[in-house]
Amino acid sequence: MILRIDIVTLFPEYVEGYLNTALLKRARKQGLLKYKVHNLRAFTTDRYRTVDDYPFGGGPGMVLKPEPIYRAVRYIHHCTGNAGRVLIMSPQGRIFTQEIAQCLAEASHMIMVCGRYQGIDERVIDLCRAEEISIGNYVLSGGELPALVIAEAVIRLVPGVLGDEDSRKIDSFQAGILGFPQYTRPRDYQGKLVPEVLVSGHQARIDQWRNEQALIKTRVYRPDLIQDTIVKHPLE
Repeated sequence: MILRIDIVTLFPEYVEGYLNTALLKRARKQGLLKYKVHNLRAFTTDRYRTVDDYPFGGGPGMVLKPEPIYRAVRYIHHCTGNAGRVLIMSPQGRIFTQEIAQCLAEASHMIMVCGRYQGIDERVIDLCRAEEISIGNYVLSGGELPALVIAEAVIRLVPGVLGDEDSRKIDSFQAGILGFPQYTRPRDYQGKLVPEVLVSGHQARIDQWRNEQALIKTRVYRPDLIQDTIVKHPLE
């Protein structure tokens, strides 16, 4: 499977550098990821390459105009021959979760639109049949960081991207709970010892301990996750 991601932004250099590093760079070299970054100003028609205007009804700030975004999405559809899933980074969107990442990883093409200023003209959301996604209840200056967060979360779920596919199975949220505590050498660090069970060599006991600790961590740090998880993943 090859995943294609198109990102529409006012700041291409903002996202291109990140897309060319670490996991994302490796996925592209492996032929598992194709991406293209589009400058929104390239889809304007006036001499000033205007992408924003004052909001109807008054108020502070500027709003991204619908025409350049709509042209960009139509252009990408035409070039790829694929309708793709259009995602708009928006505080009014669904909160991004691992479950949504898994769903997006099954797609072959995503078009990600990065907002700026006071937001995007509401009409283009309907015209592009876009899905709005938020990465949390806080405000950023633009959608570039959210787009990169979503891109990495999705790409690492594409089969073959990770060097060790088993590592994905123990990620936090993959089973609906947090991951278990991890330890490495030295066994004794400043008087803090690695739990004895982890050096026992008894894999069944190790697995049970890890399951128990993952649930304890979830109860302490993310109790909002625990109710459904206990039903789905009871302790052995």
